[in-house]
Amino acid sequence: MKYDPSTQKSPLPFSPFKSCTVPRPIGWLSSVSPEGQENLAPYSQWQNLTFDPPMVMFSANQYPDGRRKDTVLNAERTGWFVWNMATYDLREAVNISAMALPPHENEFERAGLTPSYADLHPVPMVAESPVHFECRYLSTHRMRGDSDVGTIDIVFAKVERIHIDEDVLTSDGKLDIPKIKPIARMGYYDYTVVTDTFEMRIPQASEGEADGLAGQPA
Repeated sequence: MKYDPSTQKSPLPFSPFKSCTVPRPIGWLSSVSPEGQENLAPYSQWQNLTFDPPMVMFSANQYPDGRRKDTVLNAERTGWFVWNMATYDLREAVNISAMALPPHENEFERAGLTPSYADLHPVPMVAESPVHFECRYLSTHRMRGDSDVGTIDIVFAKVERIHIDEDVLTSDGKLDIPKIKPIARMGYYDYTVVTDTFEMRIPQASEGEADGLAGQPA
């Protein structure tokens, strides 16, 4: 089976596109407007870009009526947002925060979450989450889609401060991923959870190459 998605409808009853690039880390992003309105929302197009310095990106589709997402607008107007690690224990709160609430409603309150505040700008962070990145906005790249909802804002940012709950560290100073149980987005309405990990090292990789793969040593 094959088809051209730009000119043909999927021959399957459900489009397979989002189910092919999986699993996708969740950008559970908190932000605040210049007027002080707090916001929290999950984005399934989120990724780190490089580690020296640490930089990240997320993309946000517009609403069907052409409105841009609050997270994008808040990042552009204040210069900051926070990434909160989405975990299995927090899965229901992540799902609730995806609701399109009226501007006067607070996703933290609706999802029963505790806000704690970032150091570098008064952005609310999910206190129950074990890891946070304070992200300084760099730029937005807009890509036009074939519809208003298909048009995206790609937001780039630099990670200026990292918060880690020491309870989720192993004795040798690594993140205990099976203990944290991060969740990730699949296709359709499906998610997955990381509970098992394994290690592979590239044969004959140089020290510099290894640093690039594993992350710079402290």
